[in-house]
Order: sequence, then C-alpha cells, then structure tokens
Amino acid sequence: MTSIIAHRGASRYAPENSFPAFKLAYEMKADGIETDVQLTKDNIPVLFHDESLKRIFGEKGWVNQYTLEQLKQLDMGKSFHPKFTGTRILSLEEFLAWIKDTPLMLHLELKNNKMEYKNLEEITYQLIEQYQMSDRTYFSTFSDASITRLASFKEISNIGWLTKRIRRDLLAYALSIGATAIHIKHTLLRQRLVNEALKSEIPIRVYTVNSSRLLNRCFSYKIDSIFTDVPDKAFAARKKLYRSFLI
Repeated sequence: MTSIIAHRGASRYAPENSFPAFKLAYEMKADGIETDVQLTKDNIPVLFHDESLKRIFGEKGWVNQYTLEQLKQLDMGKSFHPKFTGTRILSLEEFLAWIKDTPLMLHLELKNNKMEYKNLEEITYQLIEQYQMSDRTYFSTFSDASITRLASFKEISNIGWLTKRIRRDLLAYALSIGATAIHIKHTLLRQRLVNEALKSEIPIRVYTVNSSRLLNRCFSYKIDSIFTDVPDKAFAARKKLYRSFLI
C-alpha cells in the first residue's frame, strides 16, 4: 500500500515544519512526516525549508546567519494565520523527542543543494542515532554530492535522490551516486518508470501530490510513497480506492 507522507507536516492547514503541522498530520493518519533540515550559525540542525528567512519570518538574511536562540525569537506562525501566532522554529532534536514516541516514519530532506553546510550529514545522523530512529528514518536531498556522502555511512540504507529533471537513465544515475530510492516530482511519473523501478526493487516516492486526480493516479500506480500537504485528503482517497479493489 502506498504510504502517505505529510509534506512539512499538514502544511495546507498549519505553518509548515511546525509542531502544529506535525501533530495535525499525525491526527490525520499520515504514515510519516517529511521535513527539511538546515544548520544554524551555531551548527544546530533546525527544521526550515527556505535558505532565506523572508517568506516565513519577514526578516532579512539566511538561516545559517542566525543562532538557534536568535531564530527562536522569531514568529513563524502569524504570517500563516493569527491563530498560530507564537509558533517557533523547531530544532531537529526537539522534533525527534516528539516523533520517537509515535509510529510515524521520518523523511529528512537535507537542504544543501543551494547552500553547502559542512558536516550536515554527520551531525544529522548522530542525532538520529541518539534518538534510536535509524530504522524508520529516510534521508533525501537534491545534492548529488550529499547523496554520495550519505552513502559513505554504512549504517544509512535509506537514501532518496530528489529530482525534477527528466533523464532517460534516471534510475541508473540515482544508483550510481549512492541513492537507494528516487523521489521525483509528480510530472515525471510514468508507468514505464514505475515498471523499471519495480523490476529493480527501487522505491519511487512522488512529490508534492495534492489534487484528487494526482492522488488517485499515484495510488493506482502503487508506488512506494507520496508526499502531500493534505494528508487527510490523501487518506480518504487511498481508503476509497483500495476499498473499490476489494469489492
């Protein structure tokens, strides 16, 4: 059965990469949560998508120019909706302390394709090990070099190459750089690719799937997972589709 992974949490309904979004995703019966990891000025992993602070915080500068303490002073909720005023950025460690006591899978996207973070892979992995989450944590990145670095850790077996680029040798290339799965934009999804991946036992995970049409298409292809901003809608669509197969 195709897994439903909440993209930055239930980010259609609550501020992305925040506790309200993560907790809501769990309530909406998501199978897992996807979130983004960057390093602060003091080398602490935090959950934040953009390199810039402008869109979420309305502030100038980049994540890695602020310490965690400085980032904690900023409000990431009020720009989404007044009811979320006071929502703060999360460190990866704060998040792990919560998710470890749930059955949720964890997908961590390392945000290092535009900005290089020294030792991001190692720092992140050490925390995953500390919280005994290795068996249900999946790493991904758009950075080919980061994929190769992740693959150098013999303990890491779940590495997804993120891509929105069309190429004929997509599966072969992903394997050549050390990936064990491909995470593709929904526009790349084709039956031929699904067949090739199934034959090679390479998981395909698709982002970001929100419309009913795309949800039904992905579920009918029986791919490994989808990333969605609307886990409640995805859960309902999957339930309806699989129920129809049983009738």
